[in-house]
Amino acid sequence: MDLGLRGKRAIVTGGTRGIGRAIVDRLAMEGCHVALCARGADEVEETVESVKASGVDGYGEVVDVSDSRALREWIEEASTMLGGLDVLVPNVSALAVANDEESWRAGFDTDILGSFHAVESAMPHLESSGIGSIVLVASTAALEIYLGPRPYNSIKAALVAYAKGLSRELAPRGMRANAVSPGSIYFEGGVWGEAKANAPELYSTMLERNPMGRMGLPEEVANAVVFLASPAASFISGANLVVDGALTQRVQY
Repeated sequence: MDLGLRGKRAIVTGGTRGIGRAIVDRLAMEGCHVALCARGADEVEETVESVKASGVDGYGEVVDVSDSRALREWIEEASTMLGGLDVLVPNVSALAVANDEESWRAGFDTDILGSFHAVESAMPHLESSGIGSIVLVASTAALEIYLGPRPYNSIKAALVAYAKGLSRELAPRGMRANAVSPGSIYFEGGVWGEAKANAPELYSTMLERNPMGRMGLPEEVANAVVFLASPAASFISGANLVVDGALTQRVQY
C-alpha cells in the first residue's frame, strides 16, 4: 500500500530511541522528510544522518520538551526548515511511575504540556498543509489499571482524551488527530529491556500476561503510527489504536 507520504514533512519529538526512533525510520522509509528532537546531542546527530541516508531531508536539535519556549521555537524553526509541515508526532514521555508529587509534575510537564505546546505551535503549519495529521503516543496503561496508582496511567489517559477532543475541533479545518496506545514494547535500554536485566520476575510476569507470548517491537508500533499519520488513513480521526498483542482484556467499542 502506498501511504502517500512521499515528499511530505513530519516532526517527531523524542525521535532517537525506542518507539520514537522507529517512527522516524519508518517515516523516512516512506519518503517523508523528518525533523526530530531529543535531549542527547550524539543520538540526534546519528539519527539525522540515518534519515538523510534514506534519501530524504533530515533535521534535528537537542530540545527538552518540558521547556515550552524552547519547544515552541524549535517547532517553528523545524517547520521552516522542512518548508512546511504535514505530520506531527509528539512522542516524548517522562515515564512517571512513582506516586509522588515530583513524578506527577514531571508527567504533566513532559507528556501533557509537551504535547500541547507542540500541537499549538505546529497548528498553523498543519492547517496550511491541507492534510495535517497529529498522532499522540499514549499507552495501554491508560486503559486498564495495574501496578497501583501511578501518574503515568492517568497522564496517558489524558492524552487519549486530548486526541479525541482535537479530532472534533480540527476536522472542519481539514486536519486529523489520533492516538496510538502501545502495550509492552521491548527494546534494549527501554523499560522492559531494563526490567529483563534488573527485575527478571517482573519481566517474566508481564511476558506471561500476553497471549502472544512475547512483547512488541518498536517497529510494530511505528507501523501503526505512520499509517494513522498518512493520507491513507484520511477518514480516520479521533481513534485510539491499541497495539498490544491482545494484552488488554477490555472490549473496545
